[in-house]
Amino acid sequence: MKILATADIHGSQYRLNLVLKNAKTYAPDLVVICGDITQFGPGEIATNFLNQIPVETIAVPGNIDTFDVDQGITASNALNLHMKRVMIHGISFVGVGRELPSLLSDVDITDGSVKKPLNKILDDTTVLVTHVPPYKLQDKIFIGSHGGSKELRHLIDARKPRLVLCGHIHEDPGVSKSGNTTVVNCSMGKRTEGALIEITDEIKVSILD
Repeated sequence: MKILATADIHGSQYRLNLVLKNAKTYAPDLVVICGDITQFGPGEIATNFLNQIPVETIAVPGNIDTFDVDQGITASNALNLHMKRVMIHGISFVGVGRELPSLLSDVDITDGSVKKPLNKILDDTTVLVTHVPPYKLQDKIFIGSHGGSKELRHLIDARKPRLVLCGHIHEDPGVSKSGNTTVVNCSMGKRTEGALIEITDEIKVSILD
């Protein structure tokens, strides 16, 4: 499976045009948007932007996406992955957008017609889609400190998902490893346009710039 992942479009048609350009160039099977689609809403912007992407798309809201952005994602051609688990091309995707709750492991994820705790649903085959990165994994902000979630890092270290896609920290796009987990910050920063990920027996990541 080939994934084009990006985050932090922030309501910019220019940034969205970069996504559209890369979708045309790389012909991914799936586009993943890791939050902050808009600049504080409204939801109609999310609908409009996501409907322009001519590829199967999943998305989660970010920390500055207003709550009507959830409805905007749902109303679009994209799948709103927030607090859900879905199977796409035989791969399990789990989404937790926005700011992460303090008791992350206890969050309930909708899996079909049932809800399951996040810490029970994650395993080493899962692709976890978040907005905020895990602590000390592609989360260094401009003053050198770390802006990622310690709770998410604990969860990743315990449950070892295969791949984590995130954004939020614009200053630190790139790839890190924690054990067998690959973490990709696909934020559209000043230098980067997201990431191209190929999932086979291995995971190959190219940061697009």
